[in-house]
Amino acid sequence: MLKQKKDNRSSYIILACAIGALLLVLLLENLNLILPSVPAVLLPTSQLFTVLKKAAVYSLVAVSMNLLNGFTGLFSLGQAGFMLLGAYTYAILMVPAAAKDQVYYLYGGAALNNSLQDILNGVFGSTGVGGTVSLILSVLIAMILGGLVAALFAWLIGLPVLRLKSDYLAIATLGFAEILRAIFQWQKLGPITNGANMIKSFPTYSDFNIRAGGKVVCYLSTFVPFLVAIICIIIMVLLVNSTYGRAFKAIRDDEVAAEAMGINLAKHKMLSFVTSSFFAGVGGVLFAMYVANAQAKVYTTTMTYEILLIVVIGGIGSISGSIIATFAYVACSEWWLRFLDAETYIGSFKVPLLRNGFRMVVFSIIIMIVVLFFRKGLLGDKELPEAIRRWKASAKVRKERKAQKAQKEAATK
Repeated sequence: MLKQKKDNRSSYIILACAIGALLLVLLLENLNLILPSVPAVLLPTSQLFTVLKKAAVYSLVAVSMNLLNGFTGLFSLGQAGFMLLGAYTYAILMVPAAAKDQVYYLYGGAALNNSLQDILNGVFGSTGVGGTVSLILSVLIAMILGGLVAALFAWLIGLPVLRLKSDYLAIATLGFAEILRAIFQWQKLGPITNGANMIKSFPTYSDFNIRAGGKVVCYLSTFVPFLVAIICIIIMVLLVNSTYGRAFKAIRDDEVAAEAMGINLAKHKMLSFVTSSFFAGVGGVLFAMYVANAQAKVYTTTMTYEILLIVVIGGIGSISGSIIATFAYVACSEWWLRFLDAETYIGSFKVPLLRNGFRMVVFSIIIMIVVLFFRKGLLGDKELPEAIRRWKASAKVRKERKAQKAQKEAATK
């Protein structure tokens, strides 16, 4: 009963933090519209909001990988491939008819004549409230379809590869991602995938900004990826805390014992794999909207390793750890250490080592230090509320021991 109350309390805290984060992002992004002057870092075009957008996308993908690797114990390296499927599904379905000839100019046009938004514009209208409704619905439908396409491919390849374990499963899923990347760059699929060229001109985050009289009256370009990422992560949290999540953890801890307790290994492994791939596909859609294009050569093994590194730093089996590690990782790599790439002079003296690429050297050293001092990641397999309670309890114990030691020393004197 006590444990259930603690779990409920943690859930309320996480929900409150999510709502608070959404409201804070909305306020910060529109602060320049409220106040006459704000610091340059709070302008909607600043690096801060670029980092927040990318971190929101990567946090969703990192949590989806943690669901599979951390909670089910299946070591998969196919996340970039599932992101590719989601990104291309969204891009192919959302390029407007007016832009198809320009985007697919090497192939004389696209295989699909109309986009989802064009179809819904015919129902709701293309301007005013109708245009807004058609935009939101078309993006939402394409996003779900992107996740479903990734989930379908995960189910198809999961049938043979989920019989493998450990490194063999990782190699199989990694190979799948590489094969997908090669297929999507195949020139014969050009009328659909645009070959090795990028697909662009589809709706991005900036299209959700509210305009009046040609001016933006409310910025939502950072709020939208945060909203989608938070909703998806909450769904995964609910799954982890359900009976299915407990079955995932049992499989991770001991497959033989889990099967002896009546857990269907094949069913639950497939469910975890498909669910993780679905949200990775949604993450791919968000990433395509972030970079404003879809191009297969971007979704490399490096991207998968980057996400895996985030999961390890945050703690394998910790959702809040993955989120915290994502924002710290993206901020360090994309923003905070940028000054190390610029040559700097103090008078006529040139500061040594500061040059293009030095940022990544320092960043790699920081990662090595974090991994050395936090062997199980920042939060281990604990969530943030529980980790805070443990830190407080350990601090209290240390304080009591210190007081007892002081009392003994005073007594001996």
